[in-house]
Amino acid sequence: MAFIKIHQKNVKNVEEAIKVCPFNAIKSKNDKIEITSACKMCDICIKKMPDIYEFIEGKKVKINKDNWKGIAVYVDHVEGDIHPVTYELIGKAERMAKKINQPVYCLFVGSNIKHKAEDILHYGVDEVFVIDKEELYDFRIEPYTAAFENFITKVKPTIVLVGGTTVGRSLAPRVAARFRTGLTADCTILDVKDNTDLDQIRPAFGGNIMAHIHTPNHRPQFATVRYKIFDAPEKNKNKTGKITECKIDSNKLKSNIKVLEVKKKEKVKSIEEADVIVVAGNGIKKEKDLEMINQLANKLGGMVATTRPLIEAGWTDARQQIGLSGRTVKPKLIITCGVSGSIQFVAGMNNSENIFAINNDPKAQIFDVANYGIVGDLYEIIPELIKKL
Repeated sequence: MAFIKIHQKNVKNVEEAIKVCPFNAIKSKNDKIEITSACKMCDICIKKMPDIYEFIEGKKVKINKDNWKGIAVYVDHVEGDIHPVTYELIGKAERMAKKINQPVYCLFVGSNIKHKAEDILHYGVDEVFVIDKEELYDFRIEPYTAAFENFITKVKPTIVLVGGTTVGRSLAPRVAARFRTGLTADCTILDVKDNTDLDQIRPAFGGNIMAHIHTPNHRPQFATVRYKIFDAPEKNKNKTGKITECKIDSNKLKSNIKVLEVKKKEKVKSIEEADVIVVAGNGIKKEKDLEMINQLANKLGGMVATTRPLIEAGWTDARQQIGLSGRTVKPKLIITCGVSGSIQFVAGMNNSENIFAINNDPKAQIFDVANYGIVGDLYEIIPELIKKL
């Protein structure tokens, strides 16, 4: 593993050597300086003080990439009802697989699910691996991890894609750790090189940069992707590929967790499913003014969403937030009202089909991504829009 070596004898001024780090990852201890776990490996300290800080390259592990073939998608589901993020990942996997001439696999883990696997074959998958065991009825992390590990050990896919759902975010890191490989969370762009290395791109440092992350010396390569980032393929009338039942020893599926009761959440329509969204931004002056936004959304048969400041003010529910720390949406029409268009917000909605922005600042960042824009006072424009509708 790579690390930063400190040449203590070259430290003349401890305070200056500590100040060089913008992330406060360098501390003083017993008249010596040390680098803490807050280090981002950004190389700033090395560039500014090369006589003190030195980057030491870790020993690279050699791996035979020819032993790992195929792109695998984990089928996210609840009692066999497949989450739509699965189909979006299948579509992306197919496009990347064509580039490297490799198959697309799906892993379907659960109980009494084999008949549901037939539906996946309508989406162009080469093979669906099904692990159908009674012990896998309720999601528990240990048995599901064991089943996932069993699949990877036998099939050896070079890339594994998992939906950024509650289950996916819990499962993927644990499985990746079993293989001592890397995982990139919440990817917004994926591409694959001819040598099967996965180019994983995601916002970093609060969305201010786009980081390209590679795992060239380990396999498989893991990535999680949020719902509504990629396009799902069209469902074919004819089935392709095949279903393979995987066997696993029941002893490997033992768990220290006992599910006492499952309480089903009330189904509420999510902004992720909406075709039309009206977004209230920081330009809304009072909580009462949200009635105007709701009225516009109702006229269009859409839903209301908000930016982070309105959530923090307690005006709306966190489930209505769009952005890196909220939901990712891809509606047919999105109207932003008084939204400045920060990178964090735009990352959650820039795949929308039509973006219509209203802002009184002609230099607002939102106009950089909008298809249509009105420079003006939303308190004058929105009532006029409602009248027209």
